[in-house]
Amino acid sequence: MKISFLLHNAYGIGGTITTTFNLAQALAERHEVEIVSVLRHREHPNFALDPRVSLRPLVDLRHEKEHPLHLRAAKVFPVAEYRYRQYSELTDRRIGECLAATDADVVIGTRPGLNVHLALQGPEHVVRVGQEHLTLDNHPPRLRTTLRRAYRRLDVLTTVTEADAAAYRRKMRLPGVRVEALPNSVPDPVLPAADGTAKVVVAAGRLVPVKRYDLLIEAFAPVAAAHPDWQLRIYGKGEEQTRLRQLIQRLGLSDHALLMGAAAPMEAEWVKGSIAACASNFEPFGMTIVEAMRCGLPVVSTDCPYGPGEIIEDGVDGRLVPVGDPGALGAALLDLVRDDERRRRMGRTAMANARRFAPVPVVEQAERLIDEARSARGTGRPVAPPEGGRIQRALVSQGFAARDAAYAAASGALRTVRRGRR
Repeated sequence: MKISFLLHNAYGIGGTITTTFNLAQALAERHEVEIVSVLRHREHPNFALDPRVSLRPLVDLRHEKEHPLHLRAAKVFPVAEYRYRQYSELTDRRIGECLAATDADVVIGTRPGLNVHLALQGPEHVVRVGQEHLTLDNHPPRLRTTLRRAYRRLDVLTTVTEADAAAYRRKMRLPGVRVEALPNSVPDPVLPAADGTAKVVVAAGRLVPVKRYDLLIEAFAPVAAAHPDWQLRIYGKGEEQTRLRQLIQRLGLSDHALLMGAAAPMEAEWVKGSIAACASNFEPFGMTIVEAMRCGLPVVSTDCPYGPGEIIEDGVDGRLVPVGDPGALGAALLDLVRDDERRRRMGRTAMANARRFAPVPVVEQAERLIDEARSARGTGRPVAPPEGGRIQRALVSQGFAARDAAYAAASGALRTVRRGRR
């Protein structure tokens, strides 16, 4: 079958791009796969893409940034979505044309605003799959209201954690829509795994406040004091870089805590370490956690919503500590620094346990969801999730599937766009 991914900007850098590329490349083993990038701002993507996966942009900002329609506000893409200001009447039109002409059997949206486009504009013959890479609670109330109305036209909605899938089932009332967790996948490592002997703690990700690298640096200070031969290496770039460098200098850690800059791919850096660390206040999934575990590193992480607790088994393949507690984070790091055998054993277990996030099992789950959605579409039956099916059937019987006024307004906007291109 043909599977089409609808992606914000395949030419940028970010977790959603990485996970989309990973899944698309794994699916390309058995299917025809394309990635449709709404925006393009450079000649080639930052990440390598398997040549079996086709890539095509809809709006090339190098030439169309001043297009008259791109200077007008979007009418279909939801106003409350984080990326709204990057969308326009031009993106509305191009996305609508793309969906109207698609020959794909399945179209997969990869962010809320694009899921809304897919729900409202996806042709009837297409299985419509919306992906959520953030969490429901992370969306502002206004966006949640929009999604509750539009998502009723999806066939499947996937989240990256079971906890978030449960939240969508409980709070969003999406009768007939299958809501299921589909974790992100990480490609099989190509380098020998870490052996646990290097005296290095590794962390990676965007240098932004929610990642709490300041907390990690503070937590590492007592580690460096007790074991000055150990280093903390932080990979990434972002707005916090200057502040973090100043913090390192103020704590006297310039020889122990290093800002390494961005690295892609990260595998070569993970295997140089013996422990990985994550200090986030919020992790919808935890891609770097899985990457580190697949390379043989135990991970010390805050037990933040929602991903780390579903990836790490505390005391077995890593450690989970309270959010915002540098003392607990530092103590957990020290425990592994001091105990060579435990650290190596947990690293081996982490590598084994993280195999569930390898491409094969994730792709098999994705294919099962798609096949069941196609079968249900063929029989006219709603695609109810395995949990909460009784509740969803009750909602259907109460008429919650009826289009409400907001959906009608969105459809009217879509018709206006379509009339404009005639």
